[in-house]
Amino acid sequence: MNVLPPLATFLMCYIIGSFPTAYLIGRLHRINIFEVGSGNMGANNVTRALGVKWGVLVWMLDSGKGVLAVLLARLIMPWDPWAASVIGAIAVVIGHNWSLLAALVTGTLRGGKGAATAGGTWIIMMAPWWYIVVITITLWGLIVLITRYVSLAVLVSVAIGTIWALLLIGGGAANVPPVYVFYIVLVALMIYVRHWKNIQSLLAGRERRLGERAK
Repeated sequence: MNVLPPLATFLMCYIIGSFPTAYLIGRLHRINIFEVGSGNMGANNVTRALGVKWGVLVWMLDSGKGVLAVLLARLIMPWDPWAASVIGAIAVVIGHNWSLLAALVTGTLRGGKGAATAGGTWIIMMAPWWYIVVITITLWGLIVLITRYVSLAVLVSVAIGTIWALLLIGGGAANVPPVYVFYIVLVALMIYVRHWKNIQSLLAGRERRLGERAK
């Protein structure tokens, strides 16, 4: 078995994920995103620090990293697009959450929480099962609209999407590739690990709502 294509896929997609979008947007506005608000390199913290339009831009760019990584992975390994997608998607989320490029700039291995980047991979990988994508995104939007807790919306939609996809795979329905189990479980675990402080804040009633300015 030639391990070079999977290894190249992982490394290239990791680098894509490592691109520090939120940090660079912050620097354009003369702030260090790691030193304001939650200190997280993600769209939610950018929204609090710079406003909604910049937060949306970061969300779109970070989601685009997920889309780009999966497409690139399929180009590198066209003989096995399902496995390629899994490798690329996992690597890009790892890169976003623990960014080597951010570490080169700041001296510390740090990153975002993976929601937007994972969302980009979810949209493209689950496209044949569009109803799962539509319902999970709609659920996310409704929770944000009602509660203004972005973290809660992420956690609930990830849980629902993960359980739903695993049930489809377990039941053999909709022809969801079994190899997707690795992607679905690992990405969900990474998101929950990175949101651990948010979970604690939600339980304690200290979580910031969308629109509250960073300090």
